[in-house]
Amino acid sequence: MALQCGIVGLPNVGKSTLFNCLSNAKAQAANFPFCTIEPNVGIITVPDERLNKLAELVHPQKIVPTTVEIVDIAGLVKGASQGEGLGNKFLANIRETDAILHVLRCFDDENVAHVDGSVNPVRDKEIIDYELQLKDLETVESRINKVQKQAQTGGDKQAKIVLDVLLRYKETLVQGKPARTVKFDNKEDEKTARELFLLTNKPVLYVCNVDESSVVSGNSYTDSVREAIRGEEADLLIVAAKIESEIAEFETFEEREMFLNELGLKESGINRLIKAAYKLLNLETFFTAGPQEARAWTYLKGSKAPQCAGVIHSDFEKGFIRAEVIKYNDYIRLGSENACKEVGKINIEGKEYTVQDGDIMHFRFNV
Repeated sequence: MALQCGIVGLPNVGKSTLFNCLSNAKAQAANFPFCTIEPNVGIITVPDERLNKLAELVHPQKIVPTTVEIVDIAGLVKGASQGEGLGNKFLANIRETDAILHVLRCFDDENVAHVDGSVNPVRDKEIIDYELQLKDLETVESRINKVQKQAQTGGDKQAKIVLDVLLRYKETLVQGKPARTVKFDNKEDEKTARELFLLTNKPVLYVCNVDESSVVSGNSYTDSVREAIRGEEADLLIVAAKIESEIAEFETFEEREMFLNELGLKESGINRLIKAAYKLLNLETFFTAGPQEARAWTYLKGSKAPQCAGVIHSDFEKGFIRAEVIKYNDYIRLGSENACKEVGKINIEGKEYTVQDGDIMHFRFNV
């Protein structure tokens, strides 16, 4: 499922360093703006302890985790919406992604230049927000000009719906708010809104890049960001890119665990970031487990059983008969599929079943 999270931010905030840690695709990391020109794409394995526990019980020949795509997009600057600093190309790259990881510099280091001369993550956030909002406003006003006459004089019902949605977005964007803060009451308006593909309508996670001393509890910079995004329908994650680079150098799991324990961390920032990106894309996981393979499969939250069967193979969806479902906790507690069957913990579900995160599935189909 090729849904993508794009990493954005001003130049020199740690985007490419984080991307390198995420994907091992060594995007050039250097202390000058526009180091990243073409977007780098990494296919990232999503860490999931549940798959490991299933594998311990099933002893499969192969373990296949699920993945998510991360795109490292070049640094935006003031004026990007007008084409400054290759801005038009960067904005086009953002438009192609499904969610945004917005990296903010929340550390002091005189050896790392800041494009605006000083560290101020709220200002940095506002610069990029402003550029994205300007581009969205340009898009919205252009569409309004096209549909306004149709809606007002042509009796076109659909044009009237589109115009109403556009006017609500314009009102919000003019106030300096992102499009995602607009809420619609009916599905027709929601569908129309999605089809506009506005930049600020994408879900966003603010990633605060801090120094080692701030990695556990944050600092005054992260506090200011948290306050700035209040009411914005967005989450915040604290990561220290420099530490993540060091963790990536360790060869064994034990070394990484010892290092994390010394820092007071239960899990690496990269693992938390990958999981957060997966959630941001509205993705969940179901499993298949057998002697040949234990595998995690990605699906869109809210999908029905036939759609999830189609994730494995299109024939599974076309010829769907039923799904045999074991809840993850039952499988782990009882230890095997047969044990679940003996105590009636395998549910038979039809086409209307909404798959739940962690379900262990077996699909019956006939083509």
